[in-house]
Amino acid sequence: MKFRPCIDIHNGKVKQIVGGSLKDEGNEAVTNFSSEQSAAWYAQLYKRDGLKGGHIILLNSKESAYFEASKQQALSALRAYPGGMQIGGGITQENAADYIEAGASHVIVTSYVFSGGKFHQENLEKLVKKIGKRRLVLDLSCRRKGKDYYIVTDRWQKFTDVILSEQVLYRLAGSCDEFLVHGVDVEGKAAGFDRELVHILKEYTSCPVTYAGGIASMEELKEFEKECEGRLDFTIGSALDLFGGKVPYHIIAKL
Repeated sequence: MKFRPCIDIHNGKVKQIVGGSLKDEGNEAVTNFSSEQSAAWYAQLYKRDGLKGGHIILLNSKESAYFEASKQQALSALRAYPGGMQIGGGITQENAADYIEAGASHVIVTSYVFSGGKFHQENLEKLVKKIGKRRLVLDLSCRRKGKDYYIVTDRWQKFTDVILSEQVLYRLAGSCDEFLVHGVDVEGKAAGFDRELVHILKEYTSCPVTYAGGIASMEELKEFEKECEGRLDFTIGSALDLFGGKVPYHIIAKL
């Protein structure tokens, strides 16, 4: 189990938002924290502390008037820490290699592979052919509906018809290097992690899985480690003191 840092970029600024609140219309989101520091500043910090495998996420759609500003922030972070961070948000077969060339260790993909609410094997194969599975992270972030967790796309606004399960993880593992899973129902709320989701994820052991969502204290991190039996990596966003929370980054960074 290790810490994976994050840089979330919305409307051209590094932010922490409530996951389920994103809306493309009006570029809206409930914001927990908006930083005065640039994305590159955070990337340089993570580089200094030897933290690899963190993710940069672009939270604006490509149609947004803010997308280019958010993209430039992301590119500056990749230049600040070449090979040290992953990037997601609007990744397709057409632009994936550009982000790798710009310094990303991996690209993170959801909507291109699960467009229109369906899984598209052909799009996944195009990505693998373009950049190779070792450069690809599949983002299987999900929201609960009924008793199941459904993979969601388009900045977590749209449900797919794919239920996250151990079987789905094993099916997709042959085409990627890692998985990233946000528990969207608890993301950004710093009110506790999604235990049932963590229980599903810990049963899968074929490649690294990073869980994000709701870890709010050092005590909860200990509970998370116990719940996942140390099998999952983790991200802390809104609860981290770097982003206005109370969890001390200098301690987390040494884990």
